[in-house]
Amino acid sequence: MVRFIFKYSILLLILLIMIFPLLWMIRISFLESGQSISFENILNTSFSFANYADLFKSGQISRALFNSAIVGTIVTIGNILFCFMVAYSIARYRFIVNKLLFYSVILILMIPAHIIIIPMYILMVNLGFYDNYFALILPWLVNPIGIFLVKQYLESIPPSMEEAARIDGAGELAILIKIVMPLCKPVLAVLAIQVFFTNWNSFLYPFILTQSDSVRTLPVALALMQGHQAVDWQHLMAGSTIAVIPVLFIFIIMQKQIISGITAGGIKQ
Repeated sequence: MVRFIFKYSILLLILLIMIFPLLWMIRISFLESGQSISFENILNTSFSFANYADLFKSGQISRALFNSAIVGTIVTIGNILFCFMVAYSIARYRFIVNKLLFYSVILILMIPAHIIIIPMYILMVNLGFYDNYFALILPWLVNPIGIFLVKQYLESIPPSMEEAARIDGAGELAILIKIVMPLCKPVLAVLAIQVFFTNWNSFLYPFILTQSDSVRTLPVALALMQGHQAVDWQHLMAGSTIAVIPVLFIFIIMQKQIISGITAGGIKQ
């Protein structure tokens, strides 16, 4: 009994340490603009929704929220489709070209993303994609980490069901969509969550590849809310809270898929 209480007390302490910054951010977002951020004000003042109302009245946050949702959704769907198809061809068809393709994926993983900032900027400008949705979507529709992750998962699935479907006369596309893809739901869920969160929180490339408010994503809009002389912490924390809510919502809904996707790779068939 003592061991049980001690273990859960430690876990509760760790939980409080991890959740404190989130609660602090949310509480500051409900302070009135201009109030000093102190324990006295945080404990004694009432809650005000004026900061959230100001953000949505200005239209900047709502547009950035829409842009982040559109970009994140399209990039996530693209990664699920393209990474799955590439990974399936590498895992199931033993050609020398596929081996070279897989080795190229590994090599790309070794290259830091910041190295391609300038070439990416020049390419987007030359293609006429600068400062529009294409610059935020097209370069990220295929993720080498996603290809590697799905390929490793596919190799743990025996191809016997696919062979049985071919004997019954099913085509390759039907096998891919009706048999293989449902078996890959755990890893595809992990891929979708990882890609969506990465794009939702991405700052550097959206900041470099856009210049107008109509295209900027949420992290860029939040960064530009900070003034040169001072920071309006109440409005900034309100915007940050708005940015965090969809992430928490998705994580709570799909936490079972995340755990199953992480553990399924260690099961031998």
